[in-house]
Amino acid sequence: MRPNRHLILFAKAPMLGRVKRRLAAEVGEVEALRFYRATLARLIRRLGGDRRWTARLVLSPDGVAANGFPGMAANAVFAQGSGDIGTRMGRAIAACPPGPALLIGADIPDVTPAHIARAFAALRGRDLVFGPAADGGFWLVGASESGRRKLVFADGIRWSSAHALADTRAGLPAGTSVVLADTLEDVDTAAALARWRAQTPVRSR
Repeated sequence: MRPNRHLILFAKAPMLGRVKRRLAAEVGEVEALRFYRATLARLIRRLGGDRRWTARLVLSPDGVAANGFPGMAANAVFAQGSGDIGTRMGRAIAACPPGPALLIGADIPDVTPAHIARAFAALRGRDLVFGPAADGGFWLVGASESGRRKLVFADGIRWSSAHALADTRAGLPAGTSVVLADTLEDVDTAAALARWRAQTPVRSR
């Protein structure tokens, strides 16, 4: 029996000049692409085959070949569609079959299966779960099956800023129950990349 828990890897296709633009402005587009491609591949290896959930890869831009991601079956790769990031994330969660659903970005290199398992466990009895990022955003958002209707990304969220999580929580319907998962760091700057490399063995990068 397939698990009724769903994990969405929400990603951009690794293309030069299209990913990690803040990082690329400091380290160059080639280095930013190298980091992003390796991080996405690592997440697919770590999380894609875990039997505790069903994983799907949801990509931007639309039209990317679904068979270009080793470890993900072509029928588990989907397009994000149009709209701002809130619209696209909400659509990706709503499109999952029944059951709790988590969505994570593809640029948090330290995510492990244990982080995901804890987030699913924390969501029990709650509407929504967020995984705070160290910079004030969030690396994970999830909803219980009944909580999906309460996942609203209101206008005015200051995406890619220190206010993203606070703005998102402020726009949720009254009475929405929220729990926080582990805090992780989004590698968006040269300094963050250097910190991650300093604490990460070469073999696991």
